[in-house]
Amino acid sequence: MLNGILRLFSEDIAIDLGTANSEVYVRNKGIVIQEPSVVAVNQKTGQILAIGLEAKKMVGRTPAHIVATRPLRAGVISDFEVTEQMLKYFIERVQRKRFVLNSRPRIIVGIPSGVTGVEKKAVIDAGKSAGAREVFLIEEPMASALGARLPVQEPGGNFVVDIGGGTCEVAIISLGGIVLAKSLRVAGDKLNEDIIEFAQDEYKLLIGERTAEALKIGIGSAYPLKEKRESPMRGRNLVTGLPEEILVSDEDIRKAMERSIKQIVTEIKMAVEESPPELLADVMANGINLSGGGSLLRGLDTLVEKETKIPTRIIEDPMTAVVRGAGQVLENLDELEEVLVETEELEPPK
Repeated sequence: MLNGILRLFSEDIAIDLGTANSEVYVRNKGIVIQEPSVVAVNQKTGQILAIGLEAKKMVGRTPAHIVATRPLRAGVISDFEVTEQMLKYFIERVQRKRFVLNSRPRIIVGIPSGVTGVEKKAVIDAGKSAGAREVFLIEEPMASALGARLPVQEPGGNFVVDIGGGTCEVAIISLGGIVLAKSLRVAGDKLNEDIIEFAQDEYKLLIGERTAEALKIGIGSAYPLKEKRESPMRGRNLVTGLPEEILVSDEDIRKAMERSIKQIVTEIKMAVEESPPELLADVMANGINLSGGGSLLRGLDTLVEKETKIPTRIIEDPMTAVVRGAGQVLENLDELEEVLVETEELEPPK
C-alpha cells in the first residue's frame, strides 16, 4: 500500500545513461530530457558548474582548473561521484514541479550487456545515492528491441545491434530473454578517436574531439557514397604550430574509421555464426535491427547486409530506442518485469 501511495507522489523515470548522451523518460509523459553525458567540475572547489549541453559547450575551452569530463566510459561508471551528481540533476529536474517534497522515484537504467556485477552495483548505488527509491536495470539490447517494438516475449529470434558512444551491443532475443549477447567497446567515440589519429598521421594536424565528431556526422560513411562529399578540417599544424585548414573527403574519413567499422561488422558476423539454427532462421526472415546513434553512420546498414547476407534496417528514431524501451517497461512493470536484470545477488545480505 505504501508503495502505491509513494507512486502517486513521485515521477518514476527511465534513464539511458549513455557514454555520449543521456535521455530521461518520465512515466505517462515520455522523453523529457536529452542531454550530453558531460559534467563540468571546478577542481579547486569540487563544485559542479554545469551538466549536459552547457557542460559540453565547455569541452576544450576551459581554464586549467575547470574540467569538462564524461563520468561514463564504455557504458560504465568511471567516476562514481560525478555520475551520482548527474543522476541527481536529472531526477531533480523531473521532480521540480511536484507539490510533495522528498518524493523518491523508482528508476530504470539501461546498462551494457557485458558489464560485471560490480559495475551493475555501482549503477544501483549511484541511483539510490542520487535520490531513487528503487533502481532497476535493463540491458541495452533488450531495451532497444522493446523500443523498436519487436515481439521480444514471443518464441522467435530478434537480432538487435545497438551502437552507442562507448559500446556496440549485439544480441539475439527470444521469449523475454537474451539468448546470445556480445559487447564490443568499439563504437561512436572510437570512430572519433580514429579520425583524430588519422589527421595527425596523414596531415600532422591536431584536431579536437568536437571537430572529429562533426566530420564523422558531416561526411563520414561506412560504405562508398554515390556522390563525393568534402569538408574542411581545421586544427593546429604539429610541425609549424600554426592553424591550418585541409579539405578532406568522405573517402578519407571512411579510411580513417575502416578498422573500427570492420571490428563492429566482424562482431555481428560472429553472433550470426553462433546463433542457434532455429533462431537464425527467424533472423533471416525478420532481419537485423540497428539502433543507437552509431547506426546513423551513412551506409552502415548496407555494409552489414552485404557482409551477413541478412536484410538489415535502421529502426525508427534509433538514438532514443533504449530509453523508449526502458520507458515501456516502466509503464508496464508487472507485464515486463521478466526482461529486467536480476539484481538480488548484487544486494548485500541483511
